[in-house]
Amino acid sequence: MTETLLRRALALDPEQLTLAGRGFPQAAPGVRDRLEEVVHSFVLGYNDGLARSSGPLDLSGVVPEFRGFAYEGAGMSRCLLDVLSLSGGRRLQELLEERGAGYIHLITVGAGWAYARLRLPVWKLIRPWHPLLGWLAWDGWGFHQAFFRPEAVFGRQWIERAARGSVRAIRDQGAGRALWFYGAAEPERIAETIAGFVPERRADLWAGIGLAACYTGALPAEGVDHLAALGASYREDLAQGAAFAAKAHHLSGIEPPGSAIAVERLTGADLATAAAWTDRAFEQVVSLPSSPAAYEAWRAQIRRAWAEAHQAKETT
Repeated sequence: MTETLLRRALALDPEQLTLAGRGFPQAAPGVRDRLEEVVHSFVLGYNDGLARSSGPLDLSGVVPEFRGFAYEGAGMSRCLLDVLSLSGGRRLQELLEERGAGYIHLITVGAGWAYARLRLPVWKLIRPWHPLLGWLAWDGWGFHQAFFRPEAVFGRQWIERAARGSVRAIRDQGAGRALWFYGAAEPERIAETIAGFVPERRADLWAGIGLAACYTGALPAEGVDHLAALGASYREDLAQGAAFAAKAHHLSGIEPPGSAIAVERLTGADLATAAAWTDRAFEQVVSLPSSPAAYEAWRAQIRRAWAEAHQAKETT
């Protein structure tokens, strides 16, 4: 198959990924519009990354605050081309080197989508990739599986064979992000779905919800407060996900107001402060050998940073 035919076969029809097209529940009008814009931006980035297999992306049709989702889509399509053409990851690396350094988290997650689509474990991606952030590819894997197979992932609590074991927690964080869309960003629906899981999996799903709530910025302040109340037993996990989102936005230099509000509501800190927690936590674990355990240690340090800040705030 020529590369032109390959690109044509891999191209996405925007209608295939709309929330209505996936049969997901209806969201409140303003919320649904924002979630659909997220999906639209992802598809634009995916198709442009496919059409321009090298060189900068053309994101002129993407609103700046949604560019992270476009880079996530491009990460998926460039990784698909890399794997199918046996290029050794060249296109994905070029994407980062061109203009994607500010979106390394999203690009890595997008690569995880590609491996899930191809039904290939992401181990081969991890080795040449960032020693710690590379594990985010399993987050992308989890999102892909939950987005396209929600009845299996959320209804039967199914886990793919490749994602069982040490990477399951990372995969479940990604599934939690997908639940934000499948649950139409509706706090009651989300909390009810997570409550149906065995207790040891709930924290990772709530972390994904915190990440998605803050990166999309889809809910008004009172909606985020309601989400926090329903997830009160998992506040440190919500905060960890929120801090991940804060870091991704802070790194890009684009900090949407809705995201900043959500971060403040879920962490009690401004976006820059929450982002700094991830940096300090990273410094504490970066010397560890690259492994899911190191990634989990990173998340644990972020939760600890939130807990200390929360406790200090309550005693003043």
